[in-house]
Parts: sequence; structure tokens; C-alpha cells
Amino acid sequence: MKKFFAFTLCLAMTFSLAACGGSAAPSAAPSAVSTAESSAGSTTEAAPESTSEPVEIIVFAAASMTETINEIIVLYKAAAPNVAIIPTFDSSGTLKTQIEEGADCDIFISAAQKQMNQLDIIKDEEANPDKLDYVLQGTRLNLLENKVALVVPEGNPAGISSFGDIANCGMIALGNSDVPVGSYSLEILEYLDLDISAMETAGRVTYGANVKEVTTQVSEGAVDCGIVYATDAFSAGLEVVDTANSEMCKQVIYPAALMNSCKNVEEAQAFLDFLRSPEAVSVFESVGFSFVG
Repeated sequence: MKKFFAFTLCLAMTFSLAACGGSAAPSAAPSAVSTAESSAGSTTEAAPESTSEPVEIIVFAAASMTETINEIIVLYKAAAPNVAIIPTFDSSGTLKTQIEEGADCDIFISAAQKQMNQLDIIKDEEANPDKLDYVLQGTRLNLLENKVALVVPEGNPAGISSFGDIANCGMIALGNSDVPVGSYSLEILEYLDLDISAMETAGRVTYGANVKEVTTQVSEGAVDCGIVYATDAFSAGLEVVDTANSEMCKQVIYPAALMNSCKNVEEAQAFLDFLRSPEAVSVFESVGFSFVG
């Protein structure tokens, strides 16, 4: 009887051990799969990572670039889905002041050299009297050229046909003197020997804080004419009756650069490079910008 009991106990232990061994088999399978994947990896290149952290690039751009930059941002999303471009549009003078005051900005695109020069440490004292150092050296470039245009409301009620007619118009809209379009406008008025102070005294001038405010005044028929960029005239559907030549005002060049405070230089530079790509150039040229090679 004792022998039978011992035999039965031994047999039960044998079955128990076999059962334990069977339950361990599934846990060994992943190890075998891992080994196989490791072996395959020695001959097949691994797929690129698709879980990289999203990056935000803050772009300060002249108000005259609102439509084009917004369109290009949509195009860039397809090229770099992990990069979010956050634009701010205003007059170049306002944007330059915001940068000075510590606003986050990775890329600055000005509608004139003046505002960019004032932030660029390598410029002389005349161009940068405060010796400000915000431009990341080696990234600055001349991106685009624009034209300065004389525009009129729908139907042209005052019959304006050229810059020469400004002397006799009832009311004209201009950009403030501290914004690029305003500076170009003053150059044109000086070329025409028009006394801007006398025009102001007579109540014949109204101002806009940026070029978009000027186009709005013309579009609404609040003035007889206005001086804006050709690209803004196109975007607002305004009639252009004259365009300034090189004798009337300086060349309208848009410089662009990364700022020293840029946190993601590689991604910001990639977007700046994209602004010179065939896709972006096509967008810029469609509204009247010229590409500066």
C-alpha cells in the first residue's frame, strides 16, 4: 500500500511539472520573435521614427504678406507636418518694437531694410544707433521685392489717373511715417514737391497704422486715393492707376532673418528656405511680389 501511494504521488508530481513547463512556453515566444526581428534588422533598414515632438516656429511678417504667408503655411504643413508655423502680421515698425520688448520671435520678415538694420549688430551706427543685436548672423537674406502703387476706390469717383493728381485730390490715405509703406509714400510726395504738412493742415490726409488699414480706407471709399503696395492692391481688389518708379522712391526689398532668440534653429531655417522654394515663389509671384534671387 505504501509503495502504491508513493508511486501515485510521484506520478502526480510528474504531471504537475509538465503542466508548469507548458505554461512557460507562451512567455518564451516573444523572445523568439525579438530575436528574429533583430536578425532581420541586420539586413533591412529600420523605419524612421514618426513620433518626434511637434515644433512651433513663430514668424513676424509685414502686414503686406498676410495672404501669401498664410497660403504658404498650408503648403508647408504637407512638407513638414510636425512643424506648426505661428504667424503674426503687423507693420514692420510695430513688429520690430515687439521684438525689442522681448516678444517670442523665430523669424522676422520686414517690408524694408530699415527695421531689420535696426536689429542687426553688424550695421553701422547710422543704421543701428542703439547697437541692437537680435539678428542671428548668417541667416539674413533679401527675400522679395514689392512695388508702391496709387490706388482708388471702385469707380474712381475723383478721376485720379496718376501720382501727379494727388496735388488736387480731396483726401488721400497714407501709412504712418514710422511704417515702411508710409516712408515710401513720403519719398513720393517729396519727389512731387508736395507739402505734406500743408496737406495735413487742410485735412486732406488720413493715416493707417499699417498698409491693411490704408487699403481698407480706400476700399470703403473714405478717401479719393491711397498709396499702398501693389500686392495689397491685388489682394484687396483695388484699381491701380499708377506705380512708383525708382526715381520716386527707393527699391522695396523685404529682408528676412532668424532671430538670436530662436529656440529651434534647424526647423526655422528649413521654413525660411521653403520661402524660396518653387512652390512658395509661385504664391508670392501670383500677387505681384518679385523674387530676389
